[in-house]
Amino acid sequence: MPRSASQPESPSLPLPRVDDVCPAAALPLGEVELTGQHLGPHGFGAPAVYVDGELSHLSMSRSSRLAFRVPPNASEGMIEVRTPAGAANVGAVRVARKLADGLHPVTNPAVSRSGMIYATISGPRGKMTPVSVMRISMDGRTTPFVTGLLNASGLAFSPEGDLYVTSRAEGAVYRVDAAGEFTKHVEGMGVATGAAFDTEGNLFVGDRSGTIFKINQERQIFVHATLEPSVAAYHLAVGTDGTLFVTAPSLSSNEAIWAIAPNGDMRVWYRGLGRPQGLALSRTGDLYVAACLHGCHGLVRVTPQGEASLVLAGENLVGIAFSPLGTAILTTNDAVYDVDLGVEGQDLF
Repeated sequence: MPRSASQPESPSLPLPRVDDVCPAAALPLGEVELTGQHLGPHGFGAPAVYVDGELSHLSMSRSSRLAFRVPPNASEGMIEVRTPAGAANVGAVRVARKLADGLHPVTNPAVSRSGMIYATISGPRGKMTPVSVMRISMDGRTTPFVTGLLNASGLAFSPEGDLYVTSRAEGAVYRVDAAGEFTKHVEGMGVATGAAFDTEGNLFVGDRSGTIFKINQERQIFVHATLEPSVAAYHLAVGTDGTLFVTAPSLSSNEAIWAIAPNGDMRVWYRGLGRPQGLALSRTGDLYVAACLHGCHGLVRVTPQGEASLVLAGENLVGIAFSPLGTAILTTNDAVYDVDLGVEGQDLF
């Protein structure tokens, strides 16, 4: 365990000092950078970084910058940097709390008005998994919700509070009732991945082979827009003005977030991300997207003015949804996490 800063071992060496922690939140094993002074190697070796008393893996150490990975068992996120001179002033990082694992989300999770979380066990294409959709409470209780739906992919709640699920293998969309029983809503959606509703009850579905479909309340199907195919999935989010935001990850490191107007006009809303995936909007109009920014993986905030910054560090993120309880729900390719980012999600319905 680290000693306190009041017990320096070598008074002749300057104490390390932490001025900033970036980003301010992380998944376990996410890479966080500290800026400050006297953070570099010394005659006795590199500094030691502890988070909640757990020794971290150091990935970079310079006089004014230090990077480390959050230990897998960290929780509160209290950071301490130690050198032979003693310990730095204590910093902090918000560490996301794992709610469930053993899953296979491929797009955003869905969160009900009561705060219940829904995530898929999608599985390899064409292979049925024992459970299709899991229901997860905020205290981490996980129960099977939907079984027998092949390759469950996109999840979205309608304005009426019903859950809709896409099947990328069948190219269909299913409506799921409160008991977890499903009925086919529409079919012919290609490789149906992401899904999102607007305020008028229109359902948008992304066929990752190149089409964004719009399904109105009478189940009439329209081609809303066409994009380049994605190697993974289309991810969708709708703004309060009806603008549909889409990511379509490919192999490029300079990918775009697309904005599609209600009339179908399409433009690049922001460009400069690596493999952007799930996305969600805040009440202030900022877009939060699972992506890589300037080589750093995690959750990226993009403002309407086009300013992008990493707000959470973490690997393998595929989706995000804001909970009505005031937290962000994050999905990796095998787990669901909860973290307080101090951000309120937009309220469409």
